[in-house]
Amino acid sequence: MNKSEILAQVQAYIKKIFLDEGTGHDYFHIERVVTNAKKILVHENADAFLVEFAAWVHDIGDYKLHGGIDQSEEMITSYLQSLNLDAAIIARVNEIVSQVSFSKGNQPTSIEAMIVQDADRLDAIGAVGIARCFAYGGSTGNTLYHPFDQSKNASSVQHFYDKLFKLKDLMNTETGKVIAQERHVYMENFIQQFYSEVKP
Repeated sequence: MNKSEILAQVQAYIKKIFLDEGTGHDYFHIERVVTNAKKILVHENADAFLVEFAAWVHDIGDYKLHGGIDQSEEMITSYLQSLNLDAAIIARVNEIVSQVSFSKGNQPTSIEAMIVQDADRLDAIGAVGIARCFAYGGSTGNTLYHPFDQSKNASSVQHFYDKLFKLKDLMNTETGKVIAQERHVYMENFIQQFYSEVKP
């Protein structure tokens, strides 16, 4: 298979297993991450195949989807081996994916990882990010808003302060920074409106 055929096969595989996922990490989230990555790629000198490939598989094995246990490297390696990909490519894809997650706190060590990390984080902010925040909170039984508890993960609204409002300043690429700024402002306006509706 050539690279285009491999990516098409990966896309079909991801669609099959993530289409009905209900925590906000569904196929359409992954598709948006790929789209974001392609937008950033236009302005960066990077391996486009590795970026797109890693973007497609970045949520395979994610701990949030596997009972709190990260199985990313194991599951990605198994799938990529089934495609008969070179061991060097498998290693690079695993390396990129290992540096995407916010919760792991790993700093990207390549431009490819920077791009995929930015692409994933962009989908966590703005209008879509707000929707995903509440979808994920609902899927885990989290409260919508708890005015007397500001501890980490106390509510979906608290997640804005635990993570979402921080992402703008953690972008790696100039394109990511520009897009993140606009989406950050949208979230600030949303939270301001939210408080105006819930506070006496």
